[in-house]
Amino acid sequence: MVRIRVLVVDDHRIFAESLAAALAAEPDVEVAAAGSGPAALRCLERAVAEGRRYDVLLVDADLGGRPTGGRSPVPVRDAEEEGLVDGLSLVAGVRAAQPAVRTVVLAGKDDPRRAALALGAGACGWVAKDCSLSRLLAVIRGVLRDETHLPPALLTGVLKELTAARRHRSESERLVESLTPREREVLRCMVAGLGRKAVAERLYLSPHTVRTHMQNVLGKLGVHSTLAAVALARRAGVGPVDLAGNVVERGGQLA
Repeated sequence: MVRIRVLVVDDHRIFAESLAAALAAEPDVEVAAAGSGPAALRCLERAVAEGRRYDVLLVDADLGGRPTGGRSPVPVRDAEEEGLVDGLSLVAGVRAAQPAVRTVVLAGKDDPRRAALALGAGACGWVAKDCSLSRLLAVIRGVLRDETHLPPALLTGVLKELTAARRHRSESERLVESLTPREREVLRCMVAGLGRKAVAERLYLSPHTVRTHMQNVLGKLGVHSTLAAVALARRAGVGPVDLAGNVVERGGQLA
């Protein structure tokens, strides 16, 4: 029998224990539980090292607090010194590190915006915490067939959110495309968190010239602060300049 390996990630210990125990009663399901994002990441890494990868992650949408309580029949590993990881960040991290793992978000309430964000982060489903066990098992098996699962009541709202996000991204991309190559390089430095002096040193420009480029970037993007420019750049898919790499070649004389 091919067994489905499931990892429950929830910092509410009683819920995690109960759900893990219910799933473990299924003959084709092998389940473990983690009480935090860092603990889940350790479980995933350990499983890879042992050649026993997880198939599905069930992640609490409100993940973020340290678990409390006593011992559990299915061990729930606590967060330690690494700090906490919220649910959507965990979804995105797992998607990047182990794309074969299917992630389903368990939510206490319907929220079209957060459901759309979860799908954008790489989740394959959004399921109510109070759904029936048969429904949850159907979702687990469905995502392994590359299906996407959402509650019917959320479909319209999620589609609206995804459409709005796509439109917003398209507008951001159009604004970024209006920048000159040098201005785009300055913007990437801004995304990396570099200040004017650091940008000047990296691009072999004077601070005065960098200031002018930054002002031009803000004007063309239609924003009034570096933070707003960075947020727009990220929506458009602009990543930070590689701080570990070499500085760009000299582009001209200092102004």
